[in-house]
Amino acid sequence: MTTDWRDVSATTLGHYRRSAESFRAGTLDHDVSQNIQALLRHIDADAPYRILDFGCGPGRDLKTFTELGHVAIGLDGAEPFVDMARAYSGCEVWLQDFLALDLPERRFDGIFANASLFHVPGAALPRVLKQLHAALEPGGVLFSSNPRGDNQEGWNGDRYGAYYDWPTWRSLVTAAGFIELEHYYRPPGLPREQQPWLASVWRKER
Repeated sequence: MTTDWRDVSATTLGHYRRSAESFRAGTLDHDVSQNIQALLRHIDADAPYRILDFGCGPGRDLKTFTELGHVAIGLDGAEPFVDMARAYSGCEVWLQDFLALDLPERRFDGIFANASLFHVPGAALPRVLKQLHAALEPGGVLFSSNPRGDNQEGWNGDRYGAYYDWPTWRSLVTAAGFIELEHYYRPPGLPREQQPWLASVWRKER
């Protein structure tokens, strides 16, 4: 039986449409400064940097990038998040499903994919990673943070997710043409079993 990934995406997005307000309230104060700095310190373009916040949600990190002086554009597949992000950050925000991307080529110095790429089914991930690669300037930087796992994927309620360990994630992103810069686990300062998030930073070849 062939899976229709469009239905998978629609179901996941439906969850976020229904829970947009509670999601915004629950994540507004999350401290992801470690992740933002991990992206920014590896970008060696002239500031202000052009940054795509891939899966921007309600716009928390878009606002941070803007306050730091950069030019940030958001992208999300849930209409309520797009509206929230535009209002909260004042940034341009694109409404795009992760499985139906239409990205400009060589546009961004950095892409910030914080807690978003794990929603891409494994069968579609190589294509999506190559699209992100193409959207970066030569030498541009991709940051990703995903809940880690043992390379399983499936439904968690009405959200679809794929959960990779580091060796598998590294092989997938490297196969898309990226060069590994660093990886770490979050939250910082805790034993590994209490660090459910795998963060990694990558460069497009110059």
